Amino acid sequence: MTGAANGSADVVHERPPLDDIMLAMDVVDTLRRRQQLVLKELDEAGREQDLKQRLKTIYAQQGIDVPDHVVDQGVAALREDRFTYRPPKAGVTRWLAHLYVRRGHWGKWVVGGLSTAALALAASYFAFVAPDKALPEELAMRHSEVMEIAASEHARSVSQQVFDTGSMALRNEDGAGARAAIDRLDHLRTALEQEYTIRIVNRPGEDSGVWRIPDVNQAAKNYYVIVEAVTGTGTKLTVPIQNQENGEIERVSSWGLRVDQGTFDAVKRDKQDDGIIENDRFGFKRRGYLKPDYEMPTTGGAITRW
Repeated sequence: MTGAANGSADVVHERPPLDDIMLAMDVVDTLRRRQQLVLKELDEAGREQDLKQRLKTIYAQQGIDVPDHVVDQGVAALREDRFTYRPPKAGVTRWLAHLYVRRGHWGKWVVGGLSTAALALAASYFAFVAPDKALPEELAMRHSEVMEIAASEHARSVSQQVFDTGSMALRNEDGAGARAAIDRLDHLRTALEQEYTIRIVNRPGEDSGVWRIPDVNQAAKNYYVIVEAVTGTGTKLTVPIQNQENGEIERVSSWGLRVDQGTFDAVKRDKQDDGIIENDRFGFKRRGYLKPDYEMPTTGGAITRW
């Protein structure tokens, strides 16, 4: 047996087409533009139908056929204030929305400020933090380079003393002290790598010797012969020399070596007899050594300015 199901049919509620909605909005807009007419007609009973007819006439004059149900929707929407924009109430949500909309205005300043701060932090890191982190490795590398070149016990001993001083500075978090030790090792390496003859300056118009009166003894004189470093090919070198008067190491092309008065006078006479110093070789510096081999008597003390 075939049975039939009982019950009412399903009711389907369809949304109005988009064209009807847009047309209804236009009707509302037309009504708003004729505000005085609308207020009058809607306030008087029985005049609403006349208003609807007038609306249809207005659209008909524009060649637009507006169905009755669309006019009804438009009038009803006006009554209910539909399609009317109402600004949101003041509050955090509204403030955040305005802030987001204006992001193009304030965003560039925020991004610029953040970029400046980031650059400042990066500059500070690379200028101060990063170099200090590299100090232990740099100190060890410089020390290793010097020890590899050093050919004398004296050179190795000086290098080790400088390295120990730098290591102590690192333990005390003294970056400046560690960098000073690294600079000192650089000077040592340069000095050890060089090989040259030490010659007395022997040119017209230039001093070959000077004397000084020391501050501690005004009755005495300190004598110096002015020398320079010359390679086997005749090239004049700039060499690191420690000035005994202030303890500073300077890179110079000529310097004064302290001698006794007898040596000073001998050089002076040699130059005075014909303007040329015949015996102008003072000593020789070998690679891997800090101290030159002197061929004239000297204390090894030096000055770099006179």
